[in-house]
Amino acid sequence: MTQPTGETPPTGVAAPAAEMDEAQALHLLDALLRMAEALLSCGAPAADVTAVTLRAASGCGLRHCHLDITYTSVTISAARRGRPPLTTLRVVQVRGIDYSRLAALYALAHEAAAGVRADDLAARLRAVLDVQPRAPRTVASLGTATLAAAVAFLIGGGWAVAVAAALTTGLIDLLLQQANRHGLPAFFQQVAGAALATAVALGLTLLEPVLPSWLGPLPPSMVVGAGIVVLLAGLSLVGSAEDAISGYYVTASARVFETLLMTTGLVLGIAGVLDVAQRAGLRLTLVPAAVGGLPPLVEAATAGIAALAWAVVGRATRWAVLMAGLAGALGWLVFDATTAAGLGPTAASAVAALAVGFVAESTAWRWGVPGPVVSVCGIVPLLPGLAIYSAIFSVVEGSGAQGLTQLVGALGTGLALAAGVTLGEFCSTPLRREFDRVEQRVRRRALSRRG
Repeated sequence: MTQPTGETPPTGVAAPAAEMDEAQALHLLDALLRMAEALLSCGAPAADVTAVTLRAASGCGLRHCHLDITYTSVTISAARRGRPPLTTLRVVQVRGIDYSRLAALYALAHEAAAGVRADDLAARLRAVLDVQPRAPRTVASLGTATLAAAVAFLIGGGWAVAVAAALTTGLIDLLLQQANRHGLPAFFQQVAGAALATAVALGLTLLEPVLPSWLGPLPPSMVVGAGIVVLLAGLSLVGSAEDAISGYYVTASARVFETLLMTTGLVLGIAGVLDVAQRAGLRLTLVPAAVGGLPPLVEAATAGIAALAWAVVGRATRWAVLMAGLAGALGWLVFDATTAAGLGPTAASAVAALAVGFVAESTAWRWGVPGPVVSVCGIVPLLPGLAIYSAIFSVVEGSGAQGLTQLVGALGTGLALAAGVTLGEFCSTPLRREFDRVEQRVRRRALSRRG
């Protein structure tokens, strides 16, 4: 597979090993290719997939193995002395959040690096891929509701807002489950989810005069903001940033485009319902986030619950869930401290994400947890859900310039989070025990291509 200069993803070469017969080599190549495809489909960065696959190839005895990754396919080739290379390709078709499977695949790749026969690798890979989720779907649904409730508290809502956000997110989850069963494309699922969240906010506005006073304030905008965070959490912000920085420009471009497309779906869903409401003479009110209304330690604990809840949604292992919660609390404490020091929301988010990425990548692997899982979950409480809603609200209300400025700021915050996590992961590289010569070669080659 060839691509124009400047767009070819970095490849690597495994350490030379003893020659093996063609049938055995093809069998091993197929197993390695399936493992790489599964890692990509679970959301692993392309640089990590390249490094661990080449490490496994070297440990299994393949000589001069090359790996080429794009967003939709993986190609692996083994050079043979005096003969044409053996090359196979696999298309990456299914993408979904499954952190427990991702952890198992990483563990298998590290074990293969220590030396595993081709038959054993293929059998163990089948066992990993055939494992069904241990937790029922209702646990994931409860996780999304808990995430929405925690985010509602973080942006200044009371218990009534948290309950409303949790119920709204439960409805969104049911809607998306039905959409998945009928094969609705992900873009339209984002539109439908955002529209449902905004419609619930509209319903709360209509019911406000008859709601009992003991419920307290129930700002509809905060309900929408919490629901949007849940929809944003599944986007591959961190993976796209790391692929771009590592030199995998084709894969990074595809992931960035997918993220922008899914965000556009959110925008269209919100804007459509707001426009219909405005034409019907119904007006929603916008309540700004009241970050800092709770004691810092309470806010940090709430952020930890939000990150923990997303790890549960992603079917992470128990250790991963615990570490995600700690990372979320740490990120919020850093965000609070940097905001108090005078940094703006975007810069503070970047610093908080850097801390999360550094700690996750330098410590999580020691407990058998992939660092990217902890990083992605740890930044979920910082996602700009309410900021996106505020921007679209301003556009629909006629303040187009102000709304576009706010939208750019919200997207900037998302990019700052992704870049901060990626920089933190790179800074933690010297502390990782699993960082070996193969991975160093991949990183150096990526840097040389950028130069």
